[in-house]
Amino acid sequence: MDVVKIISTCTEIIKPSCPTPPHLKTYTLSLLDQFNIDGRYPMMLFYSAGTTQNSLKKSLAQTLSYYYPYAGRVNLDGCSIDCDDSGVPFIEAHVANTMSEILQRLEFDVLAQLLPFKNDRTKLYANKSIIVVQVNYFSCGGVAITNYFKHVIADAPASINFIKAWSDNHNQLYTCTINTSTIIKDDVVFDCASVFPPQDLPLKALWEKCFLVSFPLGEALVKRFTFDGTKMAALQTKIGDHPSRFEAVATLILVAAADAARERETDDVKPKNVALIPINIRKRMNPPFPEKCLGNVGQAIVVKWQMEERIEYNSLSKRIRESVRKMDDKYARKLNESGGFLNDLENVNEEISEMNVYFVSSLCRSGLYEADFGWGKAVWANTLMKYNNCVVISDTNDGQGIEAWVGLPKQDMATFQNNQDILAYASFI
Repeated sequence: MDVVKIISTCTEIIKPSCPTPPHLKTYTLSLLDQFNIDGRYPMMLFYSAGTTQNSLKKSLAQTLSYYYPYAGRVNLDGCSIDCDDSGVPFIEAHVANTMSEILQRLEFDVLAQLLPFKNDRTKLYANKSIIVVQVNYFSCGGVAITNYFKHVIADAPASINFIKAWSDNHNQLYTCTINTSTIIKDDVVFDCASVFPPQDLPLKALWEKCFLVSFPLGEALVKRFTFDGTKMAALQTKIGDHPSRFEAVATLILVAAADAARERETDDVKPKNVALIPINIRKRMNPPFPEKCLGNVGQAIVVKWQMEERIEYNSLSKRIRESVRKMDDKYARKLNESGGFLNDLENVNEEISEMNVYFVSSLCRSGLYEADFGWGKAVWANTLMKYNNCVVISDTNDGQGIEAWVGLPKQDMATFQNNQDILAYASFI
């Protein structure tokens, strides 16, 4: 299907149900937040049945009173959020298509048509707002909720915690229950900057340099690959040493992607490979950060291997596991103390220029499917990213399998999807 037919849209600004007190009007960003100053990403959830009642807006307003920085705006200094209760754009879109027409193929370019920013007004909101919400109502009665987050104050765990909190509040309104919310402001708005203090440095310029050098130019081709429970178990056995589901799928995809690049035999194929894998460090800090806290509380592990010869599955899987285990409180603090992380960043361009860089993100066991707005479990939920050499790995809705959205240069995708082991363990359209 090429076109999603949106009949009408309506935009409203939702503000916190309780005004933010004066002493909480400024939220200080951490160094890790600053490094993500320009990124933005969506979280999409599809439900087979929903409601057009105002309870969605009311429960969103209640949730924003706890996640009050999300209703604010990033200050020009790039070091803080003005928690001014400006609010969150809430877009309602009515779609002529049925939900099954969208989900039967799950194509990136079709799903992207259900995101906000389709007109100048929503683009204006997007430039300023930390979250933009679009609720898509299908002709069949299904609903797709898209939450578009600025990365500056919301990594994947933070965004999913927000969605779950919103769904819990809405579920209480929708089902007329009397349970009180389990959200605690101190668990949400935690002072991460006290551990990773912000710095007055050209972070945006540094990030742009690294990003532009790291990822291949040109339009990415993104496809969805699924691994059912049986194939998943067989792949884990093939790799050996009891890898996690994420380790197994990441290993298979990285090896196949590197093989595809090697076969290209062009000048832009570099002699080394590196995988960047972000890790949630909330529970790895000492003392642990609150699990629900907003912000970017993660570090990327780095896994390197030579391009010249094909790396064995078991070897790469072990390197991933060892790198993940290394990321503890001491290691995370050392990465960021005395500007060490920033010094490394300034010097990294020369090294990266000799590397094929792959970004692999995991939403496995993230709890995204636990977000129940009173309509039951989501039929499908995930994020969308369209970059070359970018992979997002997540659970399927039954919790047994894995789906991976893989973005590669167009010339690599044909080779990748015909890889013998990709064909043996994964399904795709």
